[in-house]
Amino acid sequence: MPKKRASAYHILVKTEKEALKIKEKLKKGGNFQQLAKQHSTCPSRKKGGDLGEFQQGDMVKAFDDVVFKKDLYEVHGPVKTKFGFHLIKTVYRT
Repeated sequence: MPKKRASAYHILVKTEKEALKIKEKLKKGGNFQQLAKQHSTCPSRKKGGDLGEFQQGDMVKAFDDVVFKKDLYEVHGPVKTKFGFHLIKTVYRT
């Protein structure tokens, strides 16, 4: 059986407080890609946080759980992983 696939954007920061501040800006109409370019510590920041397509199991469990179980197009998080705190927006999954 083929693994599920998805595409998502994320913003990775060091602290939960920072993630919550950015999430507040998003709620007020902030542009996800712009905020990713400004604040994210992940190399994906250059592409506005775009992680492209990946398979279930490619990412750490906490990240995968959001991408493959939560609503599409909504910003979820902060999600804590060993890398820091993520704000995650899933754009599609199969």
